[in-house]
Amino acid sequence: MFMKKRFIAGATCPKCNAMDTLALTKDQGVEKVTCVSCNMEMTQPEEQVEPEVRSEEQVIGVFKP
Repeated sequence: MFMKKRFIAGATCPKCNAMDTLALTKDQGVEKVTCVSCNMEMTQPEEQVEPEVRSEEQVIGVFKP
């Protein structure tokens, strides 16, 4: 099955410090962020995603590793 990747614009990888290399995927309710440069992975179950809205933006949720 093909898994759709959504890249996170302006994000920097915490491991290799490469910018614009983080891709978000979702599999069975678990969000996974993967760096396409160094293959570092972070995962988080959907229940732990906290909704957060900034005054000037519309944000659905914030991924906190």
